[in-house]
Amino acid sequence: MTLHTTSQTTSQTTSQTTSAVRPARNGTLILGGGFGGAHVARLLGAQGATIVNPESSMLFTPLLTEVAAGAIEPRHVCVPLRMMCPAAELVRGRAVGLDETRRTVAVASDTGMVEIGYRRLVVALGSTARMLPVPGLAEHAITFKNLADAIHLRNHVIRMLDLAEADPERAAQHLCFVFIGAGYAGVEALAEAMQLVNDAIRHYPVLRKAVQRWVLVNAGPKILAEVPPTLSDYTAVQLQRRGVEILSSTTLASVEANSLTLSDGTRIETGTVVWTAGVTPNPLVSELGLPIDERGRIVVDSCLRVKGRSDVWALGDSARVPNRATPERPDPPTCQHALRQARAIARSLGGANRPYGYKSVGEGATLGRDKGIARVLGLHFRGRLGAAITRAYHLRAVLLPSRRLRILADGLLSIAFRRDIAELGSMEARRTDA
Repeated sequence: MTLHTTSQTTSQTTSQTTSAVRPARNGTLILGGGFGGAHVARLLGAQGATIVNPESSMLFTPLLTEVAAGAIEPRHVCVPLRMMCPAAELVRGRAVGLDETRRTVAVASDTGMVEIGYRRLVVALGSTARMLPVPGLAEHAITFKNLADAIHLRNHVIRMLDLAEADPERAAQHLCFVFIGAGYAGVEALAEAMQLVNDAIRHYPVLRKAVQRWVLVNAGPKILAEVPPTLSDYTAVQLQRRGVEILSSTTLASVEANSLTLSDGTRIETGTVVWTAGVTPNPLVSELGLPIDERGRIVVDSCLRVKGRSDVWALGDSARVPNRATPERPDPPTCQHALRQARAIARSLGGANRPYGYKSVGEGATLGRDKGIARVLGLHFRGRLGAAITRAYHLRAVLLPSRRLRILADGLLSIAFRRDIAELGSMEARRTDA
C-alpha cells in the first residue's frame, strides 16, 4: 500500500479515526476550490464532483489589489462554491494524505478525519507566497496572496496614517511604503495603495503637506517583465510621475521592525514592507508522493494527467503545465491560464485526449482609478482605456451575475466617493498563511 501523509502523526490519526471510505460524487474528487478546481467542478455540470477546500468560497484573486485599496467590498470577490458549482459536493477541510493504491485521500475536515475514495483525482491546491531566506522577512513583511492579506494591508496603511498624525517626528518613516517585487501584484498593489492614501489624506488635515515616499524594488532590469516593453515603459513613467522610486536590479537584504536594507547597502526607514515577489506551490504538493519538478510543481503531460498516472490530473499554480501553443515555456500561474487548463481537464475527464494548448489573447494591469495598460490581440492600450479594458475583462471572468453587479457598483461608488477608509479588524484577525 502506498500511503503519503503530511506527517507521521497525521498518518496515525487517520488510521485511528477513519472507518468506512466515503465515495466522491460521480467518482471525481477535486482537491482545492480555487480558480482551477472550482472551474473544473463547474464545467462538469450535472455530473457533479466532490470538492475538498478549507473555505466555502472561491477567491477571485485579480481584484485583491482593489480590495486592499478600499475600492471593492471584500465579500464581493468571494464566489460561494455552492452557487458556482450547484451539482458539486463540498467538504470543508484539508487533504492530508494520498493512498494511490486504495485510491483514497485522507481529509482533516471540520467534523474530524474522513477518507474519500475516488476514481478520478484532480489536484488544484494552488500556491502560497514564495518566502526567501531573507533575515526578518517572515517576521516583518506583509505578504499579498489571499483576502486576509489584502485586508491586513488596507488596515496597516490606515494605521500608518494614524501614526503619522500622532507621531509627527517620525511621520517620514510612517509614510514610507516599500513594495518588493514588480510583477502584476506588486505594481497594482502599490498603485492602488497610493490611491487609497491620497483619497484618505483629506481626512488628515495635518498630513496634507507631509511628504510620502513610495518605493518599488525589482530584482530585474524592468518592471512588469510579462508585458511588452512599450507598456512596461509607460507604466514606469506613470509611476515615476507620481513620485514612485523604482529601484531596478536590486534585491532585499534584510528587514527589521522599522527599516530595511537593500542588496546595494541602502537602508530605508519604513514601517511598511509589502512582499509580492512570486508564489510557490502549496507545501502539501510535495507530500502527496506525486512526481514534482525542481520548483515543487506536479509534472503533468499534454492532457494534464500526472506523469505515470492514468487517474490523476493536476492544474494551476501547483502544476507544471506544458502548453503546445508556447512549447518553449510552461504556463505561468495566472487565472486566465488556470481557466483554460480547467476546460482541458473537464474534456479529458469526459474521455477526450486532445493536447492542451492556449495562447493568451492579452494581459492588463490597473494603475489606480484612472490609469492602466492592456494588450489585446496585439493591440496596446494605455491610460483610461487600458484601465477600462482590464476591468471589463475582470468583470467578464466573474461568473455569477450577482457578483458582477456588486463589483461594478463598488467600483462606481469608489469613483464617486473615493476609497473607503474603514478598517476591518475582525476580518484581519482571521488572517492565515494558506
